[in-house]
Amino acid sequence: METEVIGALTQFGVAGMVCAMWLIERRASAKMEQQINETHAKLISQIDERAALIEVIRENTRALSMLEAGQRGLLDALSGRGVKA
Repeated sequence: METEVIGALTQFGVAGMVCAMWLIERRASAKMEQQINETHAKLISQIDERAALIEVIRENTRALSMLEAGQRGLLDALSGRGVKA
């Protein structure tokens, strides 16, 4: 396809060559822009996934802290009654 376009445009001399080069550059630029947009979308989705993961870790840490506090309280209560742990 490109060779046909280049062949058709080169018959117009230097102007045709400039036009062909411009068309090739525009096609490559559009392809690169599409790749950048796709990569950006992937990065944004990964940011959302990481934020959700961090929130789960925070909730788990909070739950473990509460469990530890409960067990310490139970241990203190048992120690006060003379029960050895």
